[in-house]
Amino acid sequence: MIEAKDIDLNLLVVFQEVFQERQISSVARKLNLSQPAVSNALARLRKTFNDELFVRTSQGMQPTPLAQQLADPIAAALVNITKALNQQEVFNVSNSQRHFTIAMTDVGEMHFMPILIAQCRRAAPHVQISTIRANSIDLMAAMETGRIDLAIGAFEAMPGALYHRRLFQQDYVCLYRQQHPILRDGISSKDFLKAEHLIVSSQESPYDKINLCLEKAGITAAASFTVPHFSSVPYIVSSSDLVAIVPQKLAASAAPVFRLAYIKPPLKLPRLQTNIFWHRRFAQDEGNQWLREFLVRCCSDLD
Repeated sequence: MIEAKDIDLNLLVVFQEVFQERQISSVARKLNLSQPAVSNALARLRKTFNDELFVRTSQGMQPTPLAQQLADPIAAALVNITKALNQQEVFNVSNSQRHFTIAMTDVGEMHFMPILIAQCRRAAPHVQISTIRANSIDLMAAMETGRIDLAIGAFEAMPGALYHRRLFQQDYVCLYRQQHPILRDGISSKDFLKAEHLIVSSQESPYDKINLCLEKAGITAAASFTVPHFSSVPYIVSSSDLVAIVPQKLAASAAPVFRLAYIKPPLKLPRLQTNIFWHRRFAQDEGNQWLREFLVRCCSDLD
């Protein structure tokens, strides 16, 4: 049995960073160490645990099954050590320089970031907020280790280790340019099917359900134009006769800027529920608590 006295705790810091970054060079920069020093720390960890822990691949340093098992307990232990060493430190929003990272989709960035930036400048002038695309990372692993503080989106089937709170619900609408030759005077089922469609070809839930509904109605991606995300939709729709199904809040913000209009489509579509997610390990963290409440307030200002 390995006891705490048997290991240099700095090695666990290296372990956590390698698990997050998967690159020796980036870990070295982050910890202000040389690459040989990081490699030496890994060698000592491998000897201690009698396991490779991380194997070099074309995708970076990938963890072994044992490293996967160790990651969450080690991250939790380091958080507790940090708390123990900073018992006097309280999150003070007026002077905190904490850097938060939030996972969002592209449409989430368009919706949330303008109000977050404006409100943060007033309420927490020194706090920093970065976003990362939710579909570009292993969301659960990133939140377990604290690399991601929160996630915002309509993500479904999330693990039980994540808590969530509903921010709002919204409908999907049909977005089109104001002078559209077919839809200027409203929309009928016939007009909707006749129009050319711009399909957002996301395979992620719940957006994939929308495309299934469109396919059942006779609108297929094969017979339409497709893009992989929502951010380009207003630009394309405003300069063409294409129509697109998008979340209502995106349509409401884009319509006046791009001279677009939107209307409820003649098609039964599920509602979209946006939640805020956080890992249970950070449920009592004062900074995380503040950020969650701050986001809720910002969302109420957006309604």
